[in-house]
Amino acid sequence: MAEEHPEPTVVRDRRRIDPETGQVRTEPDAQPDQPGQDAPAGPDAGVTTGAPAAGGSAELAEAQALASDRLEQLQRLNAEYANYRKRVDRDRDVAKDAAVAGIAEALLPVLDDVHLARQHGDLTGPFAAIADKLEATLGRFGLARYGENGEPFDPMVHEALMHSHSDEYEVATCVQVLQPGYRIGEKVLRPARVAVADPQ
Repeated sequence: MAEEHPEPTVVRDRRRIDPETGQVRTEPDAQPDQPGQDAPAGPDAGVTTGAPAAGGSAELAEAQALASDRLEQLQRLNAEYANYRKRVDRDRDVAKDAAVAGIAEALLPVLDDVHLARQHGDLTGPFAAIADKLEATLGRFGLARYGENGEPFDPMVHEALMHSHSDEYEVATCVQVLQPGYRIGEKVLRPARVAVADPQ
């Protein structure tokens, strides 16, 4: 078995100032010492300049500002759309109620005739069924008839056409309903026209 000899140690003097003459040495062309080794690093090697980092920071800040602006615009647009939807829904409900109220007001004379005919017993046969269907259909849209004898007089929902005085009542009372009132929900389409008895 042959004896292995270690490679000789090579010392390279890379000092820039010659210790013997004190002169500054000229740097030879940087060459790698061995294949696969990098050339000796120069004085500025491995130092990252500040320009690219500063540019990256500026671009990042600009992108963040743009994203924040777009988010604010999106939030504002979303709030405007939500308000628009609420307004449209409210306007739709108002338009629907107005349409129903208009149709019901146009039919009040017909409903008055039906009510009088029923009171006098003249509403019989097929006409009674038609009248019931008409009132039921309008009732599904919230139309209600009101006004009864003996209920307290309320000027907000009653219209007094006749007045009298009586010891029988402690407050103003509707003693006779001359024409019933109609309302849809809380809206009065026509007040009940009544005769009122005031206390003495």
